[in-house]
Amino acid sequence: MISNIRQTCANFWACILILITITCGNAQAHSSSNSYITLSTDNKAIVLRADINLRDVDLVFDLDQNNDGKVTWGETLAKTAEIKVWLEKGIQLSTASQKCKLEAMNIKASDHADGIYLSVEWSIACLGAVESWQSALVLRYDLMFDQDNLHRALVKIDLPDFQNSAMLSPDRPEVNLSKANGSIAQVFSRYVLEGVWHIWIGVDHILFLLSLLILAFLEPTRSSVIQWPAVKKAKTAVLDVLAVVTAFTLAHSITLGLTIFKLIEPSADFIEPAIALSVVAAALNNLLGWAALRRWQLAFVFGLVHGFGFANVLVDLGLPSDQLAVALGGFNLGVELGQIAIVLVFLPFAWRLRHTIFYRWVVVLCGSLAIAVLGIIWTLQRTGILNW
Repeated sequence: MISNIRQTCANFWACILILITITCGNAQAHSSSNSYITLSTDNKAIVLRADINLRDVDLVFDLDQNNDGKVTWGETLAKTAEIKVWLEKGIQLSTASQKCKLEAMNIKASDHADGIYLSVEWSIACLGAVESWQSALVLRYDLMFDQDNLHRALVKIDLPDFQNSAMLSPDRPEVNLSKANGSIAQVFSRYVLEGVWHIWIGVDHILFLLSLLILAFLEPTRSSVIQWPAVKKAKTAVLDVLAVVTAFTLAHSITLGLTIFKLIEPSADFIEPAIALSVVAAALNNLLGWAALRRWQLAFVFGLVHGFGFANVLVDLGLPSDQLAVALGGFNLGVELGQIAIVLVFLPFAWRLRHTIFYRWVVVLCGSLAIAVLGIIWTLQRTGILNW
């Protein structure tokens, strides 16, 4: 009996060490890297702007020459010529008859919520460029895809009488910037896909949700959470899951809408650390046992915060002003579909394992502790205390 207890404890601490090592080693992997491409007009000429995180540029050019773990603007400027060639090769704009020449490059640094970006502006030399965009202007983006297959370019179009957005990926590096791509059905379907994609790459959102679902398959008692018995009826677990998912959906839909319609606009400097803290709170709540807060209530309160995070992404995508409700509805539906897919994958896994020691010790205890550690690391990173 004693040897079994010792073996269980040894396995538990081994699990903790492995999970903490994995989470610390992947602490930066809470979201994909994004670049921002903007097309606008200035004095009847098209202006193309690209904002790329210096951290991403460093992956290509090894900018950190002194190996101090930080990329300075001086180190970036030292490779301006190489960066210019790389940018003009990786970002191309063309009409049906010709490739547009990028002229008068202007390079500067700009602050974003997730760090310093390399910002580049060009004037676009195309014959009849302002008129041609309405039917045959094509943007192609090939930067960073070889280094990061999760990388995305968020394209915002702000041209005369036409605002739209797109998301470019390794599988879809090109977009036709014509008004024909701005129909209600196309805008809706595009934002549905972007909503699904965002929830799937948003590891912080996923871990917050899963933390709230872990205990749905155990019956609460006054004993330690690792001694809670498995639920006997699937209906009990399903209703618990539905309560959490419904509360989370309702909450983030509220703040997503309020932010998009500019009724509330909290800073990303506050929202991103708050999302990380919500992950910590949800995970640690699992370890409180009988004293734990109701999980659907946590889902609602922190879901409000996550809604602000979704809104920040949607704003970065660039909403078409003439189809704001369509884009908002599509994105929110996409988030829900992505969320449902995650829940449907987790449900049968948890149901089959709910009787096992593995589920209580590894999934509930080890999993919650590991998620809490990861959430703390994200919080420290997003507040600037940690730089790795």
